[in-house]
Amino acid sequence: MANDNNLPQDDNLTTDPSHTAGEMADNEGGETTDPDMTATGAPASEASRTDAELVDLKDKYLRLAAEFENYKRRTTKERIELFKTASQELMVALLPVLDDFERARNATAVTTDANAVRESIEIIQSKLNKTLQQKGLTAMEAKGGDFDAELHEAITQIPAPSDDLKGKIVDEVEKGYYLGDKVIRHAKVVLGQ
Repeated sequence: MANDNNLPQDDNLTTDPSHTAGEMADNEGGETTDPDMTATGAPASEASRTDAELVDLKDKYLRLAAEFENYKRRTTKERIELFKTASQELMVALLPVLDDFERARNATAVTTDANAVRESIEIIQSKLNKTLQQKGLTAMEAKGGDFDAELHEAITQIPAPSDDLKGKIVDEVEKGYYLGDKVIRHAKVVLGQ
């Protein structure tokens, strides 16, 4: 029989009595003996790749935040410019009407013909209405229609001249206007009882 003391020992076959099969042996202090492993047990190349990804994501985040701040500043500036130029555009469109009023006043200053004055006012009003319609202004048609609190403001109520005008708009004191689809001035109306 062979002598058991003279057999070579395999390091992998030696057992620690406190070690359970299938578990990794803990190193004291959590340090690894493998130079390619980090303290978390991940390979060093994977840890450096994770750090590089983290730095890259932080950089992307900072750039995105800066880009968003620039976007907010730019849109605020554009909005202010839009308000300035929107009123400027309307004023430029109204200047010819203002010129027409001045010419009509000068032309009718010495005239005694009421028809000439009336005609010049009608021409200028027509031009003003056309200019405002080009900018999106539309007059409401209220007289004879049903009362709508969203569009009309009732000033007073009077007895209806006929039965078909009961509960309807009998008279329009002040015209209402739309700018596009939005009501910018409610029509002031008189209702029939």
